[in-house]
Order: sequence, then structure tokens, then C-alpha cells
Amino acid sequence: MARTIYYADTDEAILACTEAITALRPHLKEVSILPQIKEMQQEDGYMLIYVCADDKPDEVAAIAGFRRLNKLLGGKHIYIDDLSCLPRHQKKGYASDLLNHIRTLAEQQGLNSVRLTSGHNLAPAHRLYMNHGFFISAHSFMLKLVDNF
Repeated sequence: MARTIYYADTDEAILACTEAITALRPHLKEVSILPQIKEMQQEDGYMLIYVCADDKPDEVAAIAGFRRLNKLLGGKHIYIDDLSCLPRHQKKGYASDLLNHIRTLAEQQGLNSVRLTSGHNLAPAHRLYMNHGFFISAHSFMLKLVDNF
């Protein structure tokens, strides 16, 4: 069964994604999610997509947030900032549906790749990515300047 992928481009749709976002990003305060996503959409071209649960069509099961980037390393590509599936909906294909949608967008736009960064301890996510053809191409480093996450 083909699931519908929705774009969260209204306040209501963004707010419906809150549980899946905070499952991935627990440091975020729920009250800050809507303004931050709207700012990212306006300033960075961030797109938030989601899929609803098969058994609860009014419940968001999984989300993905991504941007189109152009870098010296790799040229034009889609970068997936966020991919989250609620634990009660994992292993049902929701995250795969979102990854497939993003891959199709990249192919339709003639982009060079789809990229993402994943926490080093997220082995189930790594298996998902590798099952979709992703490979480990680099290590990611961060210098924390604030202690809010």
C-alpha cells in the first residue's frame, strides 16, 4: 500500500509533528518548535514531511526534515537534518517511505546525492540507511558553544 507523504507547511501540520520531533530532539522545548521550524523554512529552505499511522490516520508516525544544499564537497544534494519515527511505529516502513520520497525528489531534481549525519550509537538507524544504499563517507565533529542540548 502506498502511503501519502505530507508536507508540513502550515502551523497545524508542523504542530502535528511535534511528538516525532521531540522523540528525536528531546532538548527542544515544544513551545519553541513551531517558530524555529518556520524560521528554518523561511531562511534555509527547510522542508518538513511526514507520514501518518496506518491505524490512526490523524497521528503522525514519522517525520523527515531536509534542505537542498550546494557544497564544494559533493555539489548539489539534499541534506536530511531530521528523520524520526515514533517508537510505537518503528519497523513498519514509515521511515523507509520518507527516505524513498526524498531520494525520488533528489533524482527528479538531478541532484548528486542525499546525505545525512547520524549519532554514532544509533545502530538500528544505520542499518536502515545502509539498506537504502547509504554508506559511511565521513566522521562528523561538533564544537559545542552552548550547553542547551
